[in-house]
Amino acid sequence: MFKKILVSEDFQDTNKGIVNALESRLQVDCIIQEELYCDNTFNRFKTAIAEGTPYELLITDLSFKEGPITRKLTSGQELIKEVRQIDPSINIIVNSMVDDPVEINTLFTEQKINGYVCKGRNGLNELITAIHEVDQNRTYVSPQINLKKANTVFELDEYDLIILKDLADGFTKKEISEKLKKKNVSPNSESTIDKKVSRLFDQFEARNTHHLIAKLIKQGKI
Repeated sequence: MFKKILVSEDFQDTNKGIVNALESRLQVDCIIQEELYCDNTFNRFKTAIAEGTPYELLITDLSFKEGPITRKLTSGQELIKEVRQIDPSINIIVNSMVDDPVEINTLFTEQKINGYVCKGRNGLNELITAIHEVDQNRTYVSPQINLKKANTVFELDEYDLIILKDLADGFTKKEISEKLKKKNVSPNSESTIDKKVSRLFDQFEARNTHHLIAKLIKQGKI
């Protein structure tokens, strides 16, 4: 079992709750330390490396709210990237509210994380399970996350992008229809645009237009 763990969350109560849970339930002689900011986490990580007592596991959130100090690292993704450059072999478990399979899959494929726990009612139980799994050189993903969805590649065509960019600029479906007609782009009926947007809602599991645009921007699709 891991002998030295670093927990990085931006709420002290959450940090303390995780540390207390790990100390009471892992039942091993383990040093567990916590930090509130990514920069502080990274500095503590570098110090441990320099002192020859590196951390074996990093548990980090993805989202960190602004605090009273100036930040260089503003997200868990940035923290993971910097940590990986110094110690490519460190084990990393992400503990976050994000439930988007595409975004989570990217963490595994690009950030090379070892486990992902989606915060929720069973979050602490899943985190304990994730630690045991990762300790055995296995990956872990919260059971409610279906990464198979992330492998279903959906490519936006030029027509999709035209509509999405106009929606992002604040145009209504009726206004987009009129613009398409002026440009002789077909199909251009308002009903067709409505069906197209509804299909995109389903494909990207978006609740509304703003949610759809936000998800697509986050995924770098528009």
